[in-house]
Amino acid sequence: MGCGCVEGRGILKSPIDLSLLDPTLKKYAEVPGSLILVLQKSQELYGYLPNDLLLYIARRMNIKLTKVFGVVTFYTQFRTTPVGKHLILLCQGTACHVNGSSEVEASIREYTGVNEGEITPNGLFTYSNVACLGCCSLAPAMMIGDKTYGNLTKESAARVLKEIEQKELAE
Repeated sequence: MGCGCVEGRGILKSPIDLSLLDPTLKKYAEVPGSLILVLQKSQELYGYLPNDLLLYIARRMNIKLTKVFGVVTFYTQFRTTPVGKHLILLCQGTACHVNGSSEVEASIREYTGVNEGEITPNGLFTYSNVACLGCCSLAPAMMIGDKTYGNLTKESAARVLKEIEQKELAE
């Protein structure tokens, strides 16, 4: 008895183009220990890891689906829901907390008009609180993409978001 998500011949029709991942799977499907790399590439391609993509990866790599889900849910770098173009990771570690991360979060909420995990109406931002960014000397801090912003205030956090938004609108 199956879960109803697959047919005997393969995966049911997916709303995303699973073939975009085929070059990566061709290269790494048989390489032991490459699941995280494949998941990272998948998230880079699709923005997140929907269930049908995880099933596709499990089948192509001949790995149990439970193992794939276990890895995805263990590591915070992986997302199973869509996010905005710019994912804001706001540190809530001890140093950031005592230095005002809650005020920074209030500023982000006010500027974006969304709560944690939601996508702004223009599709630009999603923010997520994280346990630690590992840059305590910059507390409070946030990361957007591969850039870290530290020693934030309510004003400077809003300024960063405004600069990113203006840059996007200019392109």
